[in-house]
Amino acid sequence: MGRWRNGLLALAVALAPAWGGGAEAKTPVDQLVIGASLAQVLSLDPGQATESGSWIITSNIYDRLVSTDPNDATKLVPQLAESWDIDGKSITFHLRDAKFASGNPVTAEDAAWSLRRMMKLNQAAASLWKPYGYDEKNIDDFLQVVDPKTFRLGLPEGTIAEFVLFALSGNNGAVIDKTEATKHEANNDFGNAWLRANSAGSGPFVLKRWSPNEIILMDRNDAFWGGAPAMKRVVLRHVAESQVQRLLLERGDIDVATALAASDIAAFDGKAGFVTQRVPTGGFYVLAMNTQNQYLANPDVRRAIAWGLDYAGMQKTIMGPYGRVRQVPVPENYPTALPDPGYTLDVAKAKELLAKAGFPDGFPLVLKTIAETPRVDLATAIQASLAQIGIKVSIEQGNGSQIIAAHRAREFDLLMPLTGGGNMADPIGSLQNFTYNPDNSPNGNSGYFTWRSAWDIPELTKLTVQARGEPDRAKREALYTEIQKQFLASGPAILPMFERFSPVVVSANVENFVGQGFRGVRLDSVKKKAE
Repeated sequence: MGRWRNGLLALAVALAPAWGGGAEAKTPVDQLVIGASLAQVLSLDPGQATESGSWIITSNIYDRLVSTDPNDATKLVPQLAESWDIDGKSITFHLRDAKFASGNPVTAEDAAWSLRRMMKLNQAAASLWKPYGYDEKNIDDFLQVVDPKTFRLGLPEGTIAEFVLFALSGNNGAVIDKTEATKHEANNDFGNAWLRANSAGSGPFVLKRWSPNEIILMDRNDAFWGGAPAMKRVVLRHVAESQVQRLLLERGDIDVATALAASDIAAFDGKAGFVTQRVPTGGFYVLAMNTQNQYLANPDVRRAIAWGLDYAGMQKTIMGPYGRVRQVPVPENYPTALPDPGYTLDVAKAKELLAKAGFPDGFPLVLKTIAETPRVDLATAIQASLAQIGIKVSIEQGNGSQIIAAHRAREFDLLMPLTGGGNMADPIGSLQNFTYNPDNSPNGNSGYFTWRSAWDIPELTKLTVQARGEPDRAKREALYTEIQKQFLASGPAILPMFERFSPVVVSANVENFVGQGFRGVRLDSVKKKAE
């Protein structure tokens, strides 16, 4: 069996298609080739896409008004806005002279329209903005085009300007070419059908081709306001098999590997010609439990599951550079982060909790997962752990669109999504993924992970809203502490297991590739040394 598998891997590498066709060769000095899992790339419309797999593409075909320093995620830096002013009621942005790839000038109207369309589309991306007081009905009240290069964004009462700026630095803060996008409108969709697979941005690259689960090509934007990038083309190749990706990197057929298993990443430790980066994302690997399920509706069942997982074993054998054990929804090194509650695999305690809940003989559940590293291995480990306490888990694998659709439709028992950090290195960025659900009705917002688990948490939601609007930092941090305490006491339906890192291995001949977990990797300054 092992000999057959190794032969299959060798054949896969030998037959893997080159980005331009023909036989494999060392990547050209003016092209960056990235091995990746593209399973989560469902749309490239920044007003729609929320999955982290799309960020590296949207970060390079679009600009935002502001961004974050790739070496310090707590620091906001200019992008399309050269500067901005805050007066307590609004943020006024002063735009630089820039052009979209179409040749159209970037204007304040484009910035206002981009935010308006995102809220009017009212898809998952809009849910990231609603906690700050914006919605599809009131967004127009907060947008003001002062002149072609000056855009003012009003602040809803109780909203902290810094949080809005960090939200603008994320994927959904992209500024879209209104003139180009509206040419492709259909059925009042703001150009969504077209923008799902085309680009209308001012970033350093332009989308040339997207073949789902196969390849993405981005070509250099020679008119980029920051100067033409050194890379003429960026290629993202879908290579789902970790060992194949490793072999391609070792051969020089790709320059960067972003979807390696922990064991394959370890093979590059100390290896000449390669550099490993471990990028913090501010997010988590979590186990989502659907409280519509008759068993998972019981907090003691959820507590039993928390005590029924072998975190240490999964950390050692699966996660490695992808994450560290973290059972509180605030990254370990953030201010106010509480210590872990100390969940370990305790079969006796878990069984006791199941008996208390009325299910001493256990029950069956289905765990859905995207078929990619490391989630498939995590699913198998969870299955084995929970079997020891009497919960019989069957695993359903699928592609990104299948699993994410099931999550958004509340059609699952257990599921492993990845949470983000809210585009900010602040506790609220991660907390609100776990503690905010303003409307748990069937028509509530499917963008919230809490809603997807049907977890009704009015008290936690109230505290989260209070913290998000508290201008006094000391009082806000006291609220963060209280939110974490109540979360841990609740038997949460969204269980953080591991703080998430994004490990990448980069060929040493690639310069200035800096991973950034909050907004995607920007590639305009990347260069390659000639062989």
